[in-house]
Amino acid sequence: MLTNIKESKRILFILAAQYSTINYYQINKLMSERLIGRLPKVGIRPVIDGRERGIRESLEAQTMNMARAAARLIEENLRFSSGERVECVIAPSTIGGVADAARCADYFAREGVGVSLTVTPCWCYGSEVMDSDPLLPKAVWGFNGTERPGAVYLAAALAGYTQKGLPAFGIYGRHVQDADDTSVPDDVQEKIIRFTRAALASASMKGKSYLSVGYTSMGIAGSMVNADFFQEYLGMRSEFVDSIEVKRRIDLGIYDPEEYEKALAWVKENCVEGADRNAPEKQSDRARKDWEWEIAVKMTLICRDLMIGNPKLAEMGFGEESKGHNALLAGFQGQRQWTDYYPNADFTESILNSSFDWNGIREAFVFATENDSLNGTAMLFGHLLTNTSQIFSDVRTYWSPESVKRVTGLELRGLAKDGIIHLINSGATTLDATARQKDAEGKPAMKPFWEVTETEVDNCLKNTRWCPANLGYFRGGGYSSNFRTAGEMPVTMSRVNLVKGLGPVLQIAEGWTVELPDEIHRVLDERTDPTWPTTWFVPRLTGNGPFKDVYSVMANWGANHGAISYGHIGADLITLASILRIPVCMHNVNEQDIFRPSAWSAFGADKEASDYRACATYGPLYK
Repeated sequence: MLTNIKESKRILFILAAQYSTINYYQINKLMSERLIGRLPKVGIRPVIDGRERGIRESLEAQTMNMARAAARLIEENLRFSSGERVECVIAPSTIGGVADAARCADYFAREGVGVSLTVTPCWCYGSEVMDSDPLLPKAVWGFNGTERPGAVYLAAALAGYTQKGLPAFGIYGRHVQDADDTSVPDDVQEKIIRFTRAALASASMKGKSYLSVGYTSMGIAGSMVNADFFQEYLGMRSEFVDSIEVKRRIDLGIYDPEEYEKALAWVKENCVEGADRNAPEKQSDRARKDWEWEIAVKMTLICRDLMIGNPKLAEMGFGEESKGHNALLAGFQGQRQWTDYYPNADFTESILNSSFDWNGIREAFVFATENDSLNGTAMLFGHLLTNTSQIFSDVRTYWSPESVKRVTGLELRGLAKDGIIHLINSGATTLDATARQKDAEGKPAMKPFWEVTETEVDNCLKNTRWCPANLGYFRGGGYSSNFRTAGEMPVTMSRVNLVKGLGPVLQIAEGWTVELPDEIHRVLDERTDPTWPTTWFVPRLTGNGPFKDVYSVMANWGANHGAISYGHIGADLITLASILRIPVCMHNVNEQDIFRPSAWSAFGADKEASDYRACATYGPLYK
C-alpha cells in the first residue's frame, strides 16, 4: 500500500516482525507493491495568540507541547490496515497569523498530509489561523484551562468554519486543567482517536479504485456500480473489466506459474473438501473436480493481479497486465454468465478476504461477492476502521424464538433468546469468520493481520470445509467454504444503500455473533444450504424503532446483503459517514458516543434529522 518508504520505517518494521509471525520480506512486499500512492499523514497545527513582545513567547512551549502530546497519542494508538503506524507531522512553527497558516499549508501539502488537527491552549485570531483546505477533514482541540481561553478560540474557530462551509470537529475536555498539565484527558483522547481514525479512512480512499469484474449480477442493484457515487463521495475511480479478461488470462497463462504451483500445493495440503450434496447422478467426477480447483486458484491469482498488479507479469512480457488497477476494493459479478459456464468465485472471494493465503499472513483484501459495490463499500469502511478482514453475508432469515421451538422443539437461550438472524452466503466469506483467532483474554476474535499467529491460521483452515458447489445454482461448479462462526464476538453489521432523490445512506446494527447448540444449528442450517458458511447474529436492541426487536432489524434492513466487522464500531462509522456527508438512517449507537462536526448542531436538536440536513446542505465531499 506504500511507495517510497523511508529507511527508518523499514527498520521499525523489521523490529516489529520480531514480535509477529510475518517476516520482513512479506511486510516489505506488502508495502511496496499493493497500491500506488503514499499513506496520508496527520498534520498537527499548533495555533497561538500572535501578539508578540511577551504573550506569544509565553505560550510557545505550552502550545507545542499540546501538539507533541496529540502526535504521540495518535502515533502510539493508530495503524493503517497495511500494518504501518500512522505518522504525524507538526507545523514547523506555531501559527499566529495568516502568513504562518500559509507556510503550514504549504508544508503539509509537501508532506502528504491528509488529516488536519488544530490544537491550542489560548485565544487566537479566528479565521487568520484557520485551515482553509476544503478537502482536508479537520478538527480543533481547545485546551480547557482558565489562564488562557483555549475554549474561547475553539468556539470562535468552529463558528468561523461553520460560517465558511468547512465542517470541523470540536474537541474540548470536560474538566478544567492547569496550564502546566501536559496530559491528554481520557475524553479528549477518545475524540482525537475517533476523529483521526475516521479521517484517515476517508483520506486513504482518495485516489484509489473500485474494480468491477463483470457488472450486474442477477439484477442486484448494488452491482449496478455507480461511478458518480464513488467519485463524488469517496474520491475513488471506478474501473470496469469484463469477466472474459479472467478467462483470457487463464487461457494464455497470464499469471505467475511458480506462484500458481505453490498455491495449488498449499490448497491440496490445507483446503479439505467437504460433502458433495449434489444428487449422485449430477456429481462431477474426480478429474472435473480437480480441474475446478485449478481454475479456482488461477482465478484468485488473476483477480488479485487485476486489483494491484504483479511485477512478475512484466518479466513474462505482459507489461500492461502487470500494472493492475490500483484497486482498494473490488467485486466479482459471477452469476450468472460466468458461473453457468465456469467455476464460481467463492474460493477466490474467501481467500482474498482472509488474512492469509499460500504466501503467509498478510493484510486482507476487500472483495465483494456478486459485485455488490455498495456492500463492498461498507466492507471497506469496516476494514479501514478496524484493520481486520470483513464478512460478506446475505441477511438471509429472521428466526423467532417461536419458529425455532416449532421446528426444533428447543428454546433459544442467552443472547439468542429474543431471536436470531441467519447470516449466510454461497461460501464467499473470510475464513477469519470461523472465529478461531483469540484476543488477549482468549475469547474468539478477528484480529489485524500482524496479530494473527500461524496456529490461528491453521485453526481457521482446519475448521473450514470446501464443499463442491450446488450445481443447481452454479452450473460451472466451484467450491464453497463451509463453517460455523464459533462462540460470541462483538460485531457491527453495516450497509450503504443508494436512494433515488436522496443519495447514499448508511445503516448500522451493533450486536454479537452467537453459537447455537448443535441440535438447533443442524436443523436450521439444513433448511437452507448446509454447504455454505453460517454466522448467527443478534443485534443489540433498544426497544425503539428499527431496534424494537430482532424482527424489526431484519424488516428495516435496506438490502439483501450486509457487511460485518469485528467489534462495536458504530460510533466510528457514524463519524466517518459525517466526513463523507453520508447520512445514517438506522443505528443503535448510544447517543453520547456520536461524534460529528460541530456544524451539525446548527441543523436542529434531533441528531438524525440534523445529520440529513447537514449532509444535504454540504453535499458530497468531492463534488
